[in-house]
Amino acid sequence: MKTSIINLDKIVSGDWQKPMIDGDAILIEGETLTKVGKISDADIRTSDLVIDACGTIAIPGLIDSHVHITFGDFTPRQNTVGYLQSYLHGGVTTSISASEVHVPGRPSDPDGVKALAIAANKCFEKYRPGGMRVHAGSVIMEPGLSEEDYQEVRDKGVWLAKAGFGAVLSAQEYIPMVAMAKKAGLLTTLHTGGASIPGSFPITGEDLIRIDPDVSFHINGGPVSMADEYFELVARDTKIAMQVCTAGNLRTTILCAEMAKKHDAFHRFLIATDTPTGSGIMPLGLIYTISQIASLADFDVASLIAAATGNVATSYGLNSGFLRSGCDADLVLIDAPLGGTKSDALGALKNGDPCAIGAVITAGIPRFVGRSNNTPPTIRNISVTRSEVKNFFTGRE
Repeated sequence: MKTSIINLDKIVSGDWQKPMIDGDAILIEGETLTKVGKISDADIRTSDLVIDACGTIAIPGLIDSHVHITFGDFTPRQNTVGYLQSYLHGGVTTSISASEVHVPGRPSDPDGVKALAIAANKCFEKYRPGGMRVHAGSVIMEPGLSEEDYQEVRDKGVWLAKAGFGAVLSAQEYIPMVAMAKKAGLLTTLHTGGASIPGSFPITGEDLIRIDPDVSFHINGGPVSMADEYFELVARDTKIAMQVCTAGNLRTTILCAEMAKKHDAFHRFLIATDTPTGSGIMPLGLIYTISQIASLADFDVASLIAAATGNVATSYGLNSGFLRSGCDADLVLIDAPLGGTKSDALGALKNGDPCAIGAVITAGIPRFVGRSNNTPPTIRNISVTRSEVKNFFTGRE
């Protein structure tokens, strides 16, 4: 399918260093972005689908890098069905598992944790709830796992490994475990901050630096933050990606962003939600955190959008997160919310308001065009002006 999106007011790139793209149109062919900024009249004429953005703003689809996936579109933590589809209506086109720690009866032996990660990974290879891409299957590091075990799960498609929870008794034990997982080619993540559930233990800033994962999960607290002085140390002295989450400490979220900016490490600053947890289900969590940082600190909104798109894609090795030729065709059209005081979506977010979402496209397929179930309505009327395609509003492939 060939799709043209025309009459855009602005295009946000997902690249925090060059956050805006000149032009007013985007061309999609199949599941891939082929032109971003300028397209020809011939491109439009030969498109199967034409979407009139009516002066709204295109951004890359948001990537939530901290979602507690289980199986299917269900969370036992909040006993809720359909939460991932709801997140898609919050502009989230990709979710990345923070480990399947909430699966009831979760195993802790090496064979069990390997089987859980492999099964979750396989279950979401083709299943896209609401059209969302889900990268599931994060092996939970438990005592007894060997380098061969990590290599086994990597060979079977699992590429994520989580340190935190489980039967490990001290942070020190994670140092060789994380090193083994890295050697096997897994991207390693680490619970950071205070204990989040009974039976777990805190991971301090000093622990984080010694363990040296690829990504520090909820460095601003999940929900309890580490000590302030370590934010500068991690930004300045390590290569660890610094993930802040909505279900954490807002003050240290801003502190982390400021330290990343100060030490030229903003490419390692990631915005996520850490949900569903005791903090709940947050379909608009990424949008809220972007608006909170933008309105309370000196940050450009488009650069903060990159922290939930391009920065994540770069840290995790994904082909999404940017609006550029050759990337996955995952994008969102946003606008000022009806009844707000600002004239466009970026102004609304800078003001501390949520933006309105008027369309979400994943893998080149519009999942909805018009109004999101979870945001105020747009002030502009996004519409499909021509369609030669039947039944393209599908939520499952």
